[in-house]
Amino acid sequence: MTDQAARRVVISGMAINVPIGDTLDTYYENLVAGKSAITKWKFIDTSAIYSKVGGDLSEYDIKGKLAETLERMPEHLRKATRKLVRKAPFSTKLTILCAAQAWFDAKLDTADMNPERIGVIVGGHNLGNNLVYTNNVQFQEEPEYIDSMLALIGLDTDQAASVGEALGFRGPVYTMGGACASSNVALRNAVDEIRYHDEDVMLVAGAVLDFSPVDLQAMAIMGAISYQSFNDEPERASRPYDQAREGFIPSHGAAVLVVEELEHAKRRGAHIYAELLGVATASDGSHLPAPSVEGQVRTMRRLLKRTGVALEEVDYINAHATSTYVGDLTEVLSIKELFGKHAYKLKVNATKSMLGHTCWSAPATETVASILQMNRGTLHPSINVDNVAPEVDIDVCANQAVKHEVNVMMKNSFGFGGINCCALYRKYNG
Repeated sequence: MTDQAARRVVISGMAINVPIGDTLDTYYENLVAGKSAITKWKFIDTSAIYSKVGGDLSEYDIKGKLAETLERMPEHLRKATRKLVRKAPFSTKLTILCAAQAWFDAKLDTADMNPERIGVIVGGHNLGNNLVYTNNVQFQEEPEYIDSMLALIGLDTDQAASVGEALGFRGPVYTMGGACASSNVALRNAVDEIRYHDEDVMLVAGAVLDFSPVDLQAMAIMGAISYQSFNDEPERASRPYDQAREGFIPSHGAAVLVVEELEHAKRRGAHIYAELLGVATASDGSHLPAPSVEGQVRTMRRLLKRTGVALEEVDYINAHATSTYVGDLTEVLSIKELFGKHAYKLKVNATKSMLGHTCWSAPATETVASILQMNRGTLHPSINVDNVAPEVDIDVCANQAVKHEVNVMMKNSFGFGGINCCALYRKYNG
């Protein structure tokens, strides 16, 4: 192992924005209380589409959050940030504001930092689908009146570049796409940037996927999302591990992780949430949304081998667990095949039971949840498990919070196209 590869990497800042919280404390408290983020969609007229419910941030107080953010920002960055947020599309606004909160949380705003060694990676792709959709509708009515900036702000890369401009970074900025594994794939690249490309700090942003009505309708027709049984009780719609599950619940959500080289973080006296031991990715060799036990086991096994962590050291898995019929069982079977008898000593839970599926940002929103649980000693419930599927015979924290000591935590992410990406964290004890 080279000296570069031996560089240890930690999480030194976090931020969240989901319908049940835009601060770390509120988010954690609502998760432990089993509060659902799912309501009826508000941002679109659903009369013509099957999808009626989801996690909706369209009424989030962006103006108020911007004012709060600008008050805390160094004066030389306020003008650019104000202008960027005001002119950006919905998803980019939330990414900038969430990144700023993570920047504050990591105390990077007051640190003496080299801006050329700080970068941004946004996890996701096709993030502004609703922006493109609404402009297509306008184009059909009158082409002259589409958004004049669409050719720029419609690009995913505009999100990473906007965060870099708002926060004054001069290191690498780019996006990484891997469907529902996107934010973990971005995290893997952040580790590489620090270990092999001399960066000190990387912000990994899981951006809001701004669903269009076409996206929601297509997912419903494909059978991927729930749209039949729980329209009058949205909070019950997302139900991983339950026999009545019928598909995932699309949801808005953003999160940002500050990834930093350990010694750099220690020198500046940063608060360290966890050590990121490693991230592994592998594919199933199939473009179809058909999860594979072999592929998932191979990815988790590779992660443990590369990090030198024994199976028995893992205390907790934050599952991908989307509330799909095949996906939930495949992941449970994968965990049992890899961990053997230890699978029955693990605690496993499903953050999506409350958040719904935030899609490309899911690895980030759920990692924030996982690290908070690891540090605070109580795991949130997997809610809506009214009648657990018989194949689910491991402890999934059904319906109630569980006190549990966690030293090593695994975060699973399995995306469409057989894209598997898993990360491993250890509690940091100094």
